[in-house]
Amino acid sequence: MISKDKEELKRKLTPIQYEVTQNNGTEPPFHNEYWNEFSEGIYVDIVSGKPLFSSKDKFDAGCGWPSFTKPMIEEEIIEKEDTSHFMIRTEVRSKSADSHLGHVFNDGPGPTGLRYCINSAATRFIPKEKLDEEGYGEYKKLFENK
Repeated sequence: MISKDKEELKRKLTPIQYEVTQNNGTEPPFHNEYWNEFSEGIYVDIVSGKPLFSSKDKFDAGCGWPSFTKPMIEEEIIEKEDTSHFMIRTEVRSKSADSHLGHVFNDGPGPTGLRYCINSAATRFIPKEKLDEEGYGEYKKLFENK
């Protein structure tokens, strides 16, 4: 689904997905699809389909957005300084689609101490039961008991 054609993306994405991923927007806290989703599965970039985060690394930060301690594949995440809104923050973007995902803060739990605060609108959740049918079968091993 990677496309730099803004009109095509406007047709494929919902208005909030487009606003968040393409215009660095933010959805409302506690009023987004995955803030309280704690089923096992992975979160993929809504634009590229690339895996970004695992439910294994998700925690309830109390902020109203999905929060993770680390990305699944570090190479798929780009961090940039964000000085908008009279703050200095670290923006998180997807490498493959250059989608705005959210921000990372250093107030998370161990072992990383990081909190990747991610907009639900920038991701699509794939439950572990649907990983094969959605083409993400290689990630089933994340959820096997060892």
